[in-house]
Amino acid sequence: MKKIETLAAGANFAAVETGKMNELGDYVLELGPGVRIPGKVFGGAAVGATGAEFSLQRFAPGAETGFLHTHKTHEELYFFLSGRGEFQVDGQCFPVGEGSVVRVAPAGRRSVRNVGAEPLTMLCVQYRGATFTPADAADGEILPDPVVW
Repeated sequence: MKKIETLAAGANFAAVETGKMNELGDYVLELGPGVRIPGKVFGGAAVGATGAEFSLQRFAPGAETGFLHTHKTHEELYFFLSGRGEFQVDGQCFPVGEGSVVRVAPAGRRSVRNVGAEPLTMLCVQYRGATFTPADAADGEILPDPVVW
């Protein structure tokens, strides 16, 4: 089974390598006895994330999540990087593909499937919902220091 590799780390950062998107199928997420999800890897712990979690997942043609799920407090953003699929939230199905982004509130009953002939690849970012405010949009600060490579 494939593992995430650390590239670099310091007091204020961590960088990892998950591999090429076409290698995501080498990962297997073990959720419990008899529950294995091929092609999925979580990376938040590997980078020491403290406010969000992320996962990468690759669905083979014809593959699907296989279950509906919700969250207690976490909202999710799904970014579709390649392929063609269908997303379902609260019984409503709609097409997704490269460039699609889907936000699902914690209570949304969600699932995804690949309906194309090529793999469907997605990035999912999970974070505590209802916490971002208009003031947060101005949180960044451009520093006067020059960039030295």
